[in-house]
Amino acid sequence: MEIFSIQANIVSSIEFDRDDELFATAGVSRRIKVFDFSSVVNEPADVHCPVVEMSTRSKLSCLSWNKYAKNHIASSDYEGIVTIWDVNTRQSTMEYEEHEKRAWSVDFSRTEPSMLVSGSDDCKVKVWCMKQESSVLNIDMKANICCVKYNPGSSVHIAVGSADHHIHYYDLRNISQPLHVFSGHRKTVSYVKFLSNNELASASTDSTLRLWNVKENLPVRTFRGHTNEKNFVGLTVNSEYIACGSETNEVYVYHKEISKPATWHRFGSPDVDDTYDDAGSYFISAVCWKSDSPTILTANSQGTIKVLVLAD
Repeated sequence: MEIFSIQANIVSSIEFDRDDELFATAGVSRRIKVFDFSSVVNEPADVHCPVVEMSTRSKLSCLSWNKYAKNHIASSDYEGIVTIWDVNTRQSTMEYEEHEKRAWSVDFSRTEPSMLVSGSDDCKVKVWCMKQESSVLNIDMKANICCVKYNPGSSVHIAVGSADHHIHYYDLRNISQPLHVFSGHRKTVSYVKFLSNNELASASTDSTLRLWNVKENLPVRTFRGHTNEKNFVGLTVNSEYIACGSETNEVYVYHKEISKPATWHRFGSPDVDDTYDDAGSYFISAVCWKSDSPTILTANSQGTIKVLVLAD
């Protein structure tokens, strides 16, 4: 297990690139930092230096790597701007400024590499094409949008989680109404992530995760064990497992077939006397699986990042 602190600030997003070789972090520090995963794991150090660093004008909420062009990463920020960055040149190549309030979420399509989607506090979902300067589509949702995600097997299906407690599943070829609205969460839906083309996981500030079948439009399972009532604590999935943060400064891992946690790990702070009171003031703020491996990147509100390996 590797522990290193990269910034004394909340890390709101942590994402692996296409090949799981690099990972990027972003948050309130107004910087995107890109790290080489193998050197972080294989070269023990208290402080790891990023291989690339890019300064941004405002605090960042979300990152998404392009699934084809390894050097492209998108960010969304507190000013509502969606930016495409070239990691090689460290420059922004595109800035979309249509959102009127904070943009919480951005996601590149896996099947159509020039397309991306964003969601904002202005209650709008916008679809962008890297070949155009203005949005391709605009969906007005009437509620603050916290998360947007493309279905991994389709460039026309997206899931949207919002402050209305629901998940709206859209076919972008007909946006007059959603294909389905998934109901069950009692509070804001903070994250949505696809385990497969048919399986969607969601997280909410009602302290539950839920699993849905988007093909049959059915609820599958509710997961309880972690604590999440006010912060964005991260959600990540692979084909079998769902992991999220907790406001108890712990990472929780659930198997998709079982509603109770399979395991959890508590962050300790290496530089202070690790009493529960101290740990309790921090929360996990971002998590990310390394594809279908047992490795998870985790970050907390103190800016500490850990590489955790799920034991068999």
